[in-house]
Amino acid sequence: MGQRGEGPATGRAGHRHGAERTATEPTGPRPLEGDRILVTRSPDRAGTFVAQLRLAGADPLLLPLKDFERASNQAALDEAFNALGSGQYAWLVVSSATTVLALQIKAAERQVALHQWIPAATRVAAVGPSTANALEDAGVAVHLVPQHEHSAAGLAGEWPAGPATVLLPQADIAAPTLALGLSAKGADVRTVVAYHTVDYPAEPGRRLAAPGTSGSVAKTLTPAEAKACISDGGIAAVVAASPSAARRIHAALSPLGACRFVAIGKTTAAAAEALGLTVAATAVEATPAGLVAAVIRAVHPGTAPNPDIHSSASGTQ
Repeated sequence: MGQRGEGPATGRAGHRHGAERTATEPTGPRPLEGDRILVTRSPDRAGTFVAQLRLAGADPLLLPLKDFERASNQAALDEAFNALGSGQYAWLVVSSATTVLALQIKAAERQVALHQWIPAATRVAAVGPSTANALEDAGVAVHLVPQHEHSAAGLAGEWPAGPATVLLPQADIAAPTLALGLSAKGADVRTVVAYHTVDYPAEPGRRLAAPGTSGSVAKTLTPAEAKACISDGGIAAVVAASPSAARRIHAALSPLGACRFVAIGKTTAAAAEALGLTVAATAVEATPAGLVAAVIRAVHPGTAPNPDIHSSASGTQ
């Protein structure tokens, strides 16, 4: 176990991935004025995105479809985490902010901070800006974030070729794309389940809850209420953050009618299209501002997003 620096190790001290300013009231037009946008996240993970939607004039609604629980095989996760702390891995690869939370819990069980547990020689990669920001919020320096596509495929495509030992903690339902992509570049990849994705709500005693949010950040609907609103034409767009969210939207809400489907990332878009859903827009950047820009493109094609809508918060993946 070694002490890490608390800032990014790439010459970008103080940089927030994918954002530059804190959210403020916009001075220009609000392109989503009066539009009701359905966010398929739980209240503790939706706050930043909801705030950005409101800045754009939208009326956000929540429909929590999935939740997260601690890994059932804690022994395997403990073994991998201990090996990480002893310097057995050259790289730690993190594919979601939920993984960061699971690793922080492991560190807290050892009465240290996560950045103190990760050896200084271990390099850290994040699949996208929200994950990178979550790591940096935990004091962990991030050495690699894909520049062109924020996804498992994007990170694998920009991964440096050559032999390296890699720890990849991930969700139980994670596709093998990232592990196979890194292995193809010569890496020796150890995968371990860091958490389980379950239908909302998770079992209270096992739930991985994002910190810092109390109470509801927006009105929360049941699936039946959301379906009724969509059938009545009362919801302009629904946002899916992952393939599993796309599958849940298809099962609970389709047909979507006039409601536009907005995907976060190409993998989510592909999963939705495979189910027969029409994807109106795909977020280029997995940041709150990037998501709002995608919603604007979906609901009001040809409308440029207000440049005064920004956020420096990490959001949640």
